[in-house]
Parts: sequence; structure tokens; C-alpha cells
Amino acid sequence: MHRLKDYEPIVGPQVVEELYLLAEKVKGLSIQNINSTAVGGGVAEILNRMVPLLKELGVHAKWDVIKGGERFFKVTKKFHNALHGRVESFTPEDFSVFLETGEENRKTMELTGNVMFIHDPQPITLINHKGNMDAKWIWRCHIDVSNPDQKLWNFLRPFIDRYDAAVFSAPAFSQELLVRQFLISPSIDPLSDKNRNLTEDTIRTVLERFHLDLDKPMITQISRFDYLKDPLGVIEAFKIVKRHVDCQLVLAGGEASDDPESTEVLARVREKAIEDPDIHVLAIPSGSDIEINALQTVSSVIIQKSIKEGFGLTVAEALWKAKPLVASAVGGITLQVTHKYSGLLCHSIEGAAHSIKQLLQNPEYARKLGENGREHIRQNFLLTRHLRDYLLLFLSLYHEGDIIYL
Repeated sequence: MHRLKDYEPIVGPQVVEELYLLAEKVKGLSIQNINSTAVGGGVAEILNRMVPLLKELGVHAKWDVIKGGERFFKVTKKFHNALHGRVESFTPEDFSVFLETGEENRKTMELTGNVMFIHDPQPITLINHKGNMDAKWIWRCHIDVSNPDQKLWNFLRPFIDRYDAAVFSAPAFSQELLVRQFLISPSIDPLSDKNRNLTEDTIRTVLERFHLDLDKPMITQISRFDYLKDPLGVIEAFKIVKRHVDCQLVLAGGEASDDPESTEVLARVREKAIEDPDIHVLAIPSGSDIEINALQTVSSVIIQKSIKEGFGLTVAEALWKAKPLVASAVGGITLQVTHKYSGLLCHSIEGAAHSIKQLLQNPEYARKLGENGREHIRQNFLLTRHLRDYLLLFLSLYHEGDIIYL
């Protein structure tokens, strides 16, 4: 694990010095993060990198994961989709399973933080323990709830209103709430295995293992197999591009333990891809960071054709590698990509295909977009900025205010 001084060549020593100064003001607090999975997805990835650095700063930070059975995670997957605006049907049993699992976790988990940092809807009912603790409670929403299913939102809203603060990833995601709101974007770790520079031998080994043609332009989407990531739409866009440019498509991703729908999506993607040997569907296990890094590094174009998106860390990862990017104009992607400056935004399958073809046929333009994208990520979406925002958040809990932009 890297130490804070290792980030100085990237962000400058002043940034790291400021983190230590801020940490001095919160050293008496203990921060307890709680989410639904230890592996898979951006939340677990961020916490895995952030908690050790908070500890290095002298902050008493820890991270715990709730427990839940198959029925619970099927329900919370429906919650996830419905909060993004997808039509889902809920039964009274769904809500009962959610509440019962939450109560079991409340009774069995050791809740001890001065600041309870609860991530996403799965553990939201832990707020029922608030009366037993002299602590500040934060609900961190990592998904886009700008147009949620109203029945579900009305169910969750009373829990949210009992927190001391809510954190959203972008201004457009926030809702009218009784509690204070903070707007904090996620981040990537530039020194992690997923984002650091790899040797040519390492990259070659990965590509040979996946039987990829090193001489053929590669279009890549890295994401878990989820309908909201639209892998089937990516395949359709690729088919259009291939009529004009001889290229290959890589769809690579893993499965999160709290996402039971991913197996079904993966099966449908494989079925659709089987007719074309230039479509490579790679179901790689969680923790395959070097493999993901290698695939992104050699890609000619990276795509993120999400239908809905909370933030889209894979976009930041691609831009950090200075890769030309085509992405849907949804969610937090628009915070990271300025159209025709740091990437190309699209609104349809045909639009995605047109943009991919444009980048493949104009390598100098693609290179410039990638360079602009990398600098944008360096200035706005690296882990050190995220640490600073969270330290300020912890301090702000003890001061009055309304919506705070960090």
C-alpha cells in the first residue's frame, strides 16, 4: 500500500501538507464506514484505498460490511435500478426483507464511530441505532437519484431525513431534503494497480492470455455486467463501426457480490457476441486490476455507454491513461468529459458508433482529447482531492450550514 508522500510527484507536496493540517483537526474522531460489499464496484474500491490513508493521517478510520442473503441483495438490486429511474415492481415482501435484514445488522454489528458513514441504500436503516449513540450520521449516495421511483423514494426518505447530512456525487443528483447536503465527487487512485504505469512485458502477458490481436484496433468497455451499462448496445455500436474499420471489441468486467442480476446479463452478452470472433467477452474476477489496466492502456478507444450512471470511475481511469473516450452524456460522466475537449459524449447507439469511427480514423484528434482528459482528472478527480473533501466534511458536521460544495 502506498503512502501519502508517494503522491507528491503527481499532485505536489503542498496538497499532501494540507491533508496533514486538516487531519490534525479531526484526530479525536473515529470514522466508521459501512457498505454492502468488500469487493466489486467503485464504493469498495475507493474505501479500500482511502481508509489506510486516513489511518496514516492519524484519523481513526475503519470499514465494515453488512451481511445479507440472496433475497436481500435481489431486493437491493431492484432498489438500485428503481432509484436510477428504471421501472421495477415492488411487493410488501420486498420491503419486509429489506427492513428485517437491516434490523439484523443493526443488532449484530458493532457500531462505534463518532462519525457513522453509511454508503448507499443497502445499510440505510442502520440509522435506527442513532438514538443509542452520540455520533454524527452521514448517508453517502453514490448513485444518480435525480429521477427515482417515487414509491421507493418515499419509503427511503424517512430514513434519510434522520441523518445529519447526505452526500451526493454531483449537483444534479441531489434532492430536496430536511438534512444538510454535501456535493463530493468520487476519485481514482493514480498509484493503484489499476492506474499505475505497466511494463510492456506485463501488458503483453495479459493480452496473450486473453488471445487478443495486438495488431487490430481495440475498442474496450470496462464495467460490471449490468443492463444499465448497456453492453448489448455497445455490441450494436461496434457492428456499425466494423463496417468501416477492421477492429475488435472487448467487454470486460466482473461481478459484485451484491448484484445477483449480473450473471443473467453476462449470459445475454455472450449469446449476442458468439456470432463474431472479434467480440471478446471477458468475465474477470474482482481484483483483476492489472488486467483492467493493461486492457485500457492498449485500447485505441474506450467506451462507457451507460444508460444511467452514478459517477463512472471507469471513465476517470480511461482518461487518466490519456485514452480517447466515447461515453454517454449521463450522470457523473458529464462532470468528467467536456464534449470535443476531453472526450466525445453520445446519446444513442448510432451516435456512439459515429464517435468511435471518428476517433479511429483521426488518431491525432484522439490523442489530443486523451491528453486533455488526463489533465482534467489530475486536477479534479484523484484520491488526494477526495481525502481533502472528506476531512472537510467531517469538520463541517459540527458547523451549521446548508448545501456545501467541497
